[in-house]
Amino acid sequence: MKKIKIKYFTDEIEKLDYIEGKSDWIDLRASEEVHMHAGDFALIPLGVAMELPQGYEAHLVPRSSTFKNWGLLQTNSMGVVDGSYCGDNDMWRMPVYATRDTVVHVNDRIAQFRIMENQPRIEFEQVAHLTHTDRGGFGSTGKV
Repeated sequence: MKKIKIKYFTDEIEKLDYIEGKSDWIDLRASEEVHMHAGDFALIPLGVAMELPQGYEAHLVPRSSTFKNWGLLQTNSMGVVDGSYCGDNDMWRMPVYATRDTVVHVNDRIAQFRIMENQPRIEFEQVAHLTHTDRGGFGSTGKV
């Protein structure tokens, strides 16, 4: 089992933990109250910094209920926290765009993350033709 060093910036949010039997994603909570108007952009503080194991990164995405509950869209679709973002002041934040007036309260579960192994080193080999059958283009199953 990998161990991850974590620093909490507040005692007002629940500590991170798995929701047993539901998912291997871990919920993240807002660590400050954030008031937003439709059209606003904000970096919502998540109240944690982590020192990820060597060769790992975190993938940060909204929870499935984030848009329904707050009208927020994560502006980078999916955030990637690489292993170099690991200092005492490197608090994780969620970049969001508000589609309506909203308030995110301290301890609201607005995001989730998982730890993934970094992509292995790869080498590109340029070729004139690929060996597999052509499917017919983007979004096509090859059927007309």
